[in-house]
Amino acid sequence: MLRARGVAVLFAVAFAAPAASQDKPVTDAAAAKRGAATFQTFCASCHGASARGDGPMADSLRFAPADLTAIARRNGGHFPAEKVGKIIDGRQQVTGHGGTDMPIWGDAFKNTRKGFDDRRVRATIADVVEYLATIQQAVEK
Repeated sequence: MLRARGVAVLFAVAFAAPAASQDKPVTDAAAAKRGAATFQTFCASCHGASARGDGPMADSLRFAPADLTAIARRNGGHFPAEKVGKIIDGRQQVTGHGGTDMPIWGDAFKNTRKGFDDRRVRATIADVVEYLATIQQAVEK
């Protein structure tokens, strides 16, 4: 009986779907979908519909909007989700991020959306981070 169970476990491991690639973070599809909608509403005017920094407002800004599809590439193949979330939130200065023309979305979401408390603000920002994780360019090795 024990041996049969062991064989079953080995069989399940051997024929299981491959683990997610370390290059591509595992994301929550529903959160990414909500994040995409939030991104299109609040971020695309500067960063562009494809998040490459080419939105209709890009030319009028003091600093060119970042290509958000290249975050992982700029970070050695790692998508720094926590840092990205802090940058989007904007209520805490992120070391090494420098100046920005970007709105402080943490305050904007909290103050302009009825019933939004810090928990809902964090959840909204987390959804955008999930979306951004799904659109990262492949990193060449």
